[in-house]
Amino acid sequence: MQIDDTDRRILRHWLAEPALDRAALADRAGVTPATLWRRLDRLRGAGVIRSETAVIDWRALGYEVEVSLRFTLDKTNPRAFDEFIAAAREVPEVIGIETFLGRVDVRLNVLARDMVHWTGIYRDRILTLPHIAEVEALMLVSTIKESGGLPL
Repeated sequence: MQIDDTDRRILRHWLAEPALDRAALADRAGVTPATLWRRLDRLRGAGVIRSETAVIDWRALGYEVEVSLRFTLDKTNPRAFDEFIAAAREVPEVIGIETFLGRVDVRLNVLARDMVHWTGIYRDRILTLPHIAEVEALMLVSTIKESGGLPL
């Protein structure tokens, strides 16, 4: 899909202030509300805008521990990836699953309320996942930059 300068301007303003109501977004982007609606519908239909979601500050809800787990799987079983991912999806505290090419096969992002909760999740749910050959845990200390935006 080809996007033009108006589409880019709409997306740029929306990314900068996602809470703007549509009238204010149209005003900032220099288009009428009707034009804004048409363009947003077209961008959604083309898959440029995948979703509009709430961003929750999990720390504000008491989740103080975030861990990224990197797994190398035992690939002697041809279903290792599928079985591991299916089991990982069942762990409620797993908020992200990503697969890679290279030494690391899968990364899980896990949230826990505190270290006691994390220890229970790790022992009872993570270490029981199938086909683990190696696991490395990286505990998040701080997030320096978090952005889904690129220059438009």
